[in-house]
Amino acid sequence: MTRPPSHGIRSARLAGVLLLGLVLVLLEGCATTPRLSESAVQALPSRALIEDVPFHAQRDYQCGPASLAMALNHQGVEASVDELIPQVFLPGREGSVQPEMLAAVRRHGRIPFVIDNRFEALLTELADGQPVVVLQNLALPAWPLWHYAVAIGYDRDANELILHSGEEAERIESFRRFDATWARSDRWAFVALPPGDLPVGIDADDAIAATADFERVQGVEAALPGWEALTQRFPGAAMAHFALGNARHATGDRRGAIHAFRRAVAVDDELAAGWLNLGLALRQQGESDAARAALRHAAALPGPWQSRARDALAEAGESDR
Repeated sequence: MTRPPSHGIRSARLAGVLLLGLVLVLLEGCATTPRLSESAVQALPSRALIEDVPFHAQRDYQCGPASLAMALNHQGVEASVDELIPQVFLPGREGSVQPEMLAAVRRHGRIPFVIDNRFEALLTELADGQPVVVLQNLALPAWPLWHYAVAIGYDRDANELILHSGEEAERIESFRRFDATWARSDRWAFVALPPGDLPVGIDADDAIAATADFERVQGVEAALPGWEALTQRFPGAAMAHFALGNARHATGDRRGAIHAFRRAVAVDDELAAGWLNLGLALRQQGESDAARAALRHAAALPGPWQSRARDALAEAGESDR
């Protein structure tokens, strides 16, 4: 749990606790139980519990590192709370902020996917067996009390969520109370997955962005299974095929790169960068005629890649004009 710095905090602790209790009562009193779409009602099991998520009790202001350790340990990453504290804890803020949390996941070889901010998206990931790190504001916007927890299950019949939270393992919170506090973070939450695994409800653009961020930290070879999985899940995403082509080329798989670039431009005929990279890869393979054809496509499309394509054609002794 985190809170803004204050003077005389020891003498004010009792008053703060009483105020927090009053705030939580007010929050729950004005909140409503979140509603699920009809498709979610039909698709989701009535109950789910991920039983093998380790629990780390939170110390003062260490809910971020503790939640992160739980999510990473579940994925087989050996990371202790003490190891994570200097990576994500900001003493000046007495807590952890979202960019540091996501960056720490990447440094430990997992991809953090921020999920859609709908209640049913949270339940969908839990039903799929993925614990979800959630950010709550346990107070009010004027006096926020930020808190990270790990959702590990739910009971739809009882309208209850199950969390590892604070000093309590498998804490039970009503859907209504949880959603009231979660909504104040714009329902921010993420799952941490190895490259090659994808959340159930992720869309193509968000998955591409998350994988690209991971690649910048861990390198192309580590990200390659992620790009492979993306093209399988989203065969109509040209940028996923394009990124896969770049990753394959960087790891020495030129034939695989050419195949991926061809898939990219088949999906989006106006993807100039795809045509350019296809042409350059074909030229490296000695397929001159096919290379020139691809480069002519790139040179005909306006934009930042046009001059590069024209230069490549000129090097081959051909003008696009």
